[in-house]
Amino acid sequence: MSFVFDAGAAVPYLLGAFAAAALISFVLTPVVRGQAIRLRMIDRPNHRRVNVRPVPRGGGLAFVVAFLVVAVALVLLNLQFSFIRLPTRLEPGEIVALLAGGALAAVIGALDDRYDLRARWQLLGQLALALGAVALGIGIEVVNNPFGQGSIPFNALFVFGFTVLWIVGMINSVNFIDGLDGLSSGIALIAALTLGVISLTTQVAGGQPFVALLCFVLAGALLGFLRWNFHPATIFAGTSGTMFIGYTLAVLSILGAAKVAVALLVLGVPIIDTFWIIVRRVLAGRSPFTPDRGHLHHRLLDLGLTHRQTVVLIYVICAGLAILSVILSGANQIYAFVGVLVGTGFVLLLIAWGGFSDEALEADSYETPDDAEVGPASAPASARGAPGGGAGDRLEGGGTFAPEAARPGPDR
Repeated sequence: MSFVFDAGAAVPYLLGAFAAAALISFVLTPVVRGQAIRLRMIDRPNHRRVNVRPVPRGGGLAFVVAFLVVAVALVLLNLQFSFIRLPTRLEPGEIVALLAGGALAAVIGALDDRYDLRARWQLLGQLALALGAVALGIGIEVVNNPFGQGSIPFNALFVFGFTVLWIVGMINSVNFIDGLDGLSSGIALIAALTLGVISLTTQVAGGQPFVALLCFVLAGALLGFLRWNFHPATIFAGTSGTMFIGYTLAVLSILGAAKVAVALLVLGVPIIDTFWIIVRRVLAGRSPFTPDRGHLHHRLLDLGLTHRQTVVLIYVICAGLAILSVILSGANQIYAFVGVLVGTGFVLLLIAWGGFSDEALEADSYETPDDAEVGPASAPASARGAPGGGAGDRLEGGGTFAPEAARPGPDR
């Protein structure tokens, strides 16, 4: 691995942008939390979720605002003063796709946080986001040849299908892994930093300091939020957060020059977890969006790990994959991803053989623990109940929310 000639000059701007986004997100999160309580955007404990206390959701709006404010300011300032080199392949439409598309993803997610949209409407929203991004110029047109020199170009039809699948798949991978306090935001933080570092190296089209700058802004915004989201969480990212994270990481991995192999490896845990979950559900004759407890983090909890131990262990795995993505190149990245894919499937199979029946993986089988140490945890959008709660319900971190008429949970 070697860095580009102007990587050192970009570092002060990267660190400044990172700190600014982190500060804004840190300050905004409690404000968003208060509004979430007022609007009754609450995840209540029940037999389908891990959290044992009512916790507000929709906190992703805090880091969305932090990212957009800092990123837009940097784009405008860079147009005026040119302090960071732009990639030769970067077009204005792609920047619009990143910023406007990210904002729209957060809006669609916020609607789900408030009104519990059906999965089909969320999927339509994701497809609209992906199609809009492609229309604005986002596309995986070439990838580095993993088995030789040069690159592999794709025809227009393949570019269209692959890019839409990449964006929608990334959104759902982040959404599916959002099952414990700080899990999705922490994994995304590691991924954003890794994409930022990779963008400063010669591995990616001679270096892309400006893309690295945007990655560091996202990482800073997530770090500021993680202070409130790590176990025990006082607010969850919600669908507004997971939709934005998935979409933004997908687009950042394409900007300038595709870094798909890097993103595949560093985000291997959520991507592979989503893959095996969908395979198991389809083979069982169920919808891929049917909630259950077959995720990797659920299995680790069932093995006896505590909430924090599970999250930290997955962080360590993701950090290890991030290091591999920086060190390895070409075919080695692909080999590493395939190895993780097969290895994860083998581990999940061993755990299943260890005594967890299919019924034990159903959403309704989850017993709310009495041990307060387990604490609250975010639930995937596919397993959320209705917002609101009963009179006197206590919110994690203090406060109460008013009673609301009972409504059935969403049909996921």
